[in-house]
Amino acid sequence: MTGIRVLVGTRKGAFILTSDDDRRTWKVDGPHFAGWEIYHMNGSPADPDRIYASQSSSWFGQIIQRSDDGGRSWHQPGSPNGPETSESGMPQGESNRFVYDTSDETGRPLSTHQWYDGTPHPWEFARVWHLEPSLSDPDTVYAGVEDAALFRSTDGGTTWHELAALRGHETGPGWQPGAGGLCLHTIVIDPNNEDRIFTAVSAAGAFRTDDGGQSWKPINQGLHSQYIPDPTAPVGHCVHRIAIHPKNPDTLFMQKHWDVMRSDDAGDNWYEVSGDLPSDFGFPIAVHAHEPETIYVVPIESDSLHYPPEGKLRVYRSRSGGNDWEALTNGLPQKNCYVNILRDAMAVDDRDPCGIYFGTTGGQVYASADSGDHWQPIVRDLPAVLSVEVQTLA
Repeated sequence: MTGIRVLVGTRKGAFILTSDDDRRTWKVDGPHFAGWEIYHMNGSPADPDRIYASQSSSWFGQIIQRSDDGGRSWHQPGSPNGPETSESGMPQGESNRFVYDTSDETGRPLSTHQWYDGTPHPWEFARVWHLEPSLSDPDTVYAGVEDAALFRSTDGGTTWHELAALRGHETGPGWQPGAGGLCLHTIVIDPNNEDRIFTAVSAAGAFRTDDGGQSWKPINQGLHSQYIPDPTAPVGHCVHRIAIHPKNPDTLFMQKHWDVMRSDDAGDNWYEVSGDLPSDFGFPIAVHAHEPETIYVVPIESDSLHYPPEGKLRVYRSRSGGNDWEALTNGLPQKNCYVNILRDAMAVDDRDPCGIYFGTTGGQVYASADSGDHWQPIVRDLPAVLSVEVQTLA
């Protein structure tokens, strides 16, 4: 089978949307794990049948789900019942146990960080925000969690171990939560060197490892953030999302809490490319599959008004790597639209022309099969969309 699979995580379950290469008609499958919060769902670039999902609830906590058949069936890695369906979402096995490298016999991390009032706050585990499979090995997958830490599994999600050098960085005790919590929400793997990984923590900033996670460097030079004691500090910046293109992995694009930013030296230095956007506040950012200088953002009004400026849902595209932006509106609502698009809710496919996809908190998933020139809702009235990822079916 050839075509496109769009993986949609929502507040009340997971949905899988499939189409052929024309991307005109779509089949909707779901909800999987109905009623459960699916914070993120992501497919392996190395195996189109492998999908990982982050499932959570206030009652059962965090669970990792895995599919080995393109989402037709699911199981929790490490389950004593084997690869049986777990559509109920009830916890089984050991897949929701994450092992911190610096912990006592309880498995809880020992370190603390400073809250805004200066009091010590113990590191806690709340949920997995983001899953990033290896580019070459379907059994290797990274997890960014709240409170901010980075984990890796090399056995398909059965066991998870912390890459402790990140949380153990000398700046770690000073990390502060953003509005959504102290979360590691972005993991970007250099497509030409899997030992180089970029992460983003809200609200600490961006970090890079060049040695597979053994050591980390803050990469926030050039970022400027209001409301922190030092607006240009090495850490303390609320980064919303980072994007990279495989043809030019030293160039990064960032949607920050105010400001769209660009780096041409793998994050060592950043400069603003917000240009003529109606608002430089937003959450997602994506790069065209074949054009390294073509990027997409979805502006929202402000950090207190999480809806599109003027109630018009507009994706903005820059074909020059930033500063010069054009509004893409064909097929999108241009009045009385007050939805939000979250940081993990935009993705691209690798077809030509490139397909762009995004989901809204109103439950719509929009797609463009011509690089953003025209849009159509491929599904409506889902629960609030938390994440959108794309798998290519070879």
